[in-house]
Amino acid sequence: MRPDAHKSALGTPEGMTLEGPGRERRRGPAQNGPATFTEPERLQKVLAQAGVASRREIEELVVAGRISVNGLPAALGQKIGPGDRVKLNGKLIPLRFVQRTPRVLIYHKPEGEIVSRDDPEGRPTVFERLPVLRKGRWLAVGRLDFNTSGLLLFTSDGDLANKLMHPRYEIDRQYAVRLLGELTEEQARQLVDGVVLDDGPARFNSLQAAGGEGVNHWYHVTLSEGRNREVRRMFEAIGLTVSRLIRVRYGPVELPSRLKRGMWMEMPEVEVCKLAGLPPPPPKQGPPGKAQPPKLRRTAPRA
Repeated sequence: MRPDAHKSALGTPEGMTLEGPGRERRRGPAQNGPATFTEPERLQKVLAQAGVASRREIEELVVAGRISVNGLPAALGQKIGPGDRVKLNGKLIPLRFVQRTPRVLIYHKPEGEIVSRDDPEGRPTVFERLPVLRKGRWLAVGRLDFNTSGLLLFTSDGDLANKLMHPRYEIDRQYAVRLLGELTEEQARQLVDGVVLDDGPARFNSLQAAGGEGVNHWYHVTLSEGRNREVRRMFEAIGLTVSRLIRVRYGPVELPSRLKRGMWMEMPEVEVCKLAGLPPPPPKQGPPGKAQPPKLRRTAPRA
C-alpha cells in the first residue's frame, strides 16, 4: 500500500484533496449535497465521482478493509446502487442514486402480424412498427398470435418484462371474444371451473356475456396466464370456434379507445412507475400547465 493511503478520503482534513504521494492542494468549497448517480456502478467509480478519493486510492482502501458496504467489507469491482450504505472508517458516505425509469410502449396490434423478430415465412412482425432504441432493444410483454389483435406492451427493461409475464405474479389478461354460436350456462360454468388441454388444465377467472347478433356473440373473459392460443383452445375444447379475439387489458393497463390498430403510444412516466412499483418521478420544473395526453404514433414498417 502507498504510504499516503491513510490520508485519503475522510481521513484527509476538510478542504484538502490529494495530488500524488505526500502532496496536498487546496480546493474550492465542497459541492452542495451528495453526488447523484442514475444506476448501480462499480464502487471505485461511484466514490471517485463523489470526490472521496481517486480510484486507485479507493482500491487501496478496499484492500485495507477500511470501506464497508451494508456492514460487510467491500470487494474490488463490487457494484453499489440505491439502498446500499457505504462507510469509510465507520463513517457513512452520502450517496444519492436517481432511478432510471424504464420505457413502456402501448401498441394496438392488428391481425396479420407476428410477435417475433424473424419469421421464416417472411410475415410482417410487430417489431417493424416500433421506434428504434438507441440502447438495448424492445421486449414484448407476452405474445398475441397471428390472428389475434389488441393490446401489446413493450418495455426496454428485462426485469419489468419478467415481472409482467411470470406466472407467479398472476397478472390478469382480459380478452373480448366473438364466438360462432352462443354459450350455454353449462358450457360457461365449465370454462370457469376448468377444462383440460393438451398442456394441462386451464380456466377463466371470469366470463361475461357482452352482446351480439345472429350467430355471432361477444364475451369478455379474463385469465392469469398466457399459454399459446390458450383462449382459442379452451373454447375449442367445448366445441365452439372463436371467430375474433382482441386483448383489451393487461393487468392495470387498458387498450385506449383512441389508439387505433397499427398505432403505438409511449406510456407516461408516472404510469410506468406505478406499473413497475417505483417511486413516482419528481415533478417537472417550470410553471404548471394542462397535462397533455400521450401522442399517438404510427410507424411505417421498416424494409
